[in-house]
Amino acid sequence: MAAAAASSIASSRACPAFQSEGKGIASSSSAFLQRGGAQRFLGGGVCVRRCKGFGSRVKSLGTCALSQMVATRGAEVEFETKVFTKEKVTLGGKDEFIVRGGRHLFEKLPEAFKGIKQIGVLGWGSQGPAQAQNLRDSLEAVKSDIVVKIGLRKGSKSAADARAAGFTEENGTLGDVIETVAGSDLVLLLISDAAQADNFREIFAALKPKAILGLSHGFLLGHLESIGEKFPKDISVIAVCPKGMGPSVRRLYVQGKEVNGAGINASFAVHQDVDGRATDVALGWSVALGSPFTFVTTLEDEYKSDIYGERGILLGAVHGLVEALYRRYTGNGMSEEAAYKNTVESVTGTISKTISSKGMVSLYRSLSDEGKKEFEAAFCASYYPAMDVLYEIYDEVSSGNEIRSVVLAGRRFSARGGLPAFPMGTIDQTHMWKVGEKVRAARPEGDLGPLHPFTAGVYVAVMMAQIEILRNKGHSYSEMVNESIIEAVDSLNPFMHARGVSFMVDNCSTTARLGSRKWAPRFDYILTQQAFVSVDAGAPLDKELFDKFLSDPVHQAMQVCSELRPTVDISVTATADYVRQELRH
Repeated sequence: MAAAAASSIASSRACPAFQSEGKGIASSSSAFLQRGGAQRFLGGGVCVRRCKGFGSRVKSLGTCALSQMVATRGAEVEFETKVFTKEKVTLGGKDEFIVRGGRHLFEKLPEAFKGIKQIGVLGWGSQGPAQAQNLRDSLEAVKSDIVVKIGLRKGSKSAADARAAGFTEENGTLGDVIETVAGSDLVLLLISDAAQADNFREIFAALKPKAILGLSHGFLLGHLESIGEKFPKDISVIAVCPKGMGPSVRRLYVQGKEVNGAGINASFAVHQDVDGRATDVALGWSVALGSPFTFVTTLEDEYKSDIYGERGILLGAVHGLVEALYRRYTGNGMSEEAAYKNTVESVTGTISKTISSKGMVSLYRSLSDEGKKEFEAAFCASYYPAMDVLYEIYDEVSSGNEIRSVVLAGRRFSARGGLPAFPMGTIDQTHMWKVGEKVRAARPEGDLGPLHPFTAGVYVAVMMAQIEILRNKGHSYSEMVNESIIEAVDSLNPFMHARGVSFMVDNCSTTARLGSRKWAPRFDYILTQQAFVSVDAGAPLDKELFDKFLSDPVHQAMQVCSELRPTVDISVTATADYVRQELRH
């Protein structure tokens, strides 16, 4: 999905040293430093910019255990690395620090992973296959003897796929979950969120002292906080969170063999660091996955932005808005095939490609004068209704309600207490998605679909409303851009264009699938009942709102991030394999 922010830290989460005048606290790798009148915490490579308000009390502490420190906001975290090069970028007028990736950095992996003999990868769902193979291939490229081992539950249907990818019991790279945890120095917990919630105690108990627990999502932190639990104190906890689904992580890594730097951006976080290695291990992990650039966050910011984003423009909102637009267009006399092309194909093809390469404003400016008017009307009418739902989603995520909902839903997938199992069904059998199958079957190779101005206006309005909520809640521009734009247009939407939005809704992570089913109808209804009604009634445009869109700082941030992205677009075929095991026949 760190260190401590200043006075914004809640007392219940502050370092014990702040509550005990430093008694009994010691760490050889941590220290507060004074710079420019503000206290700054350094340890294990991470710190926070604005530690004001502690005054002489902080100065008297001397040292403090980093494993006790938890930053509240990713925008406040700085980091130091002994292995990789940190680079400053200015996004939306604010300075942030990143680490660029590339295959030329693979030679640094043995140093970054110093002390690690085995990396255990738990799970073979969305991220597991991609991360395990990328790590293995990157380490083999520099002839490292670090073993990458897959841990699966006994009888897992995924074992056959893992073996087909070269992970086998015979060569010591495939085993039982707990056996793998106990024998690994770095454990990547990539099982489903619901499974993490049900099995974390057993996994924690099997970890070696001073092992490093790696997450690719901050969900577990949110769950632990909701039930009053914490990570074990004698382990480091880090996160590397690719801003795309697993198949995209693997597909672009493979393409990166031809174009250095091809990959999916990632965020990283250091939540606990018991021995000072955590930051460089996290950055090494990200580089090994093929991330073009890696930005810093916290586990808390990560899970809030990630769960929120996938319920918004990444999946739930796009699902809801294309269904609302499809009904609108067919109701106004457009043929079913044309309506599908001007909704789904338009969003996942031309609109996404243009935003990815040129940005949202260029998308608008590419339209005719009449098209611009349609875009403006759709944008202004859709922005606040979409924000209404997005605001609610963020509150549900940050309050823990959405996390509890996911955990409870996961338990309903199996028969319990005399009630039958209720696994998720699919959405791809409804009429609209059947029309989509016909459209894709007849689609010329390379066809990105039409650019429909009204569709573009609605889509961009939802995207901008999502960004504004994140900005208001204090997230960094790196997080805003990656969670709301790049992950959509560079990772998820290309797969949707190849296989359909319904295919993605039916085959992504369990948490995302649940979120899409829950929130897509809300976007559908509010756009239909408020935005489209407003347009049809000829409501005047909110000129001030649209002018703010045109001048929003996020466009500059997106431009910088685009310049950091690889020069290769993801290549996804119509037969791209991304079918969940339980859906295979």
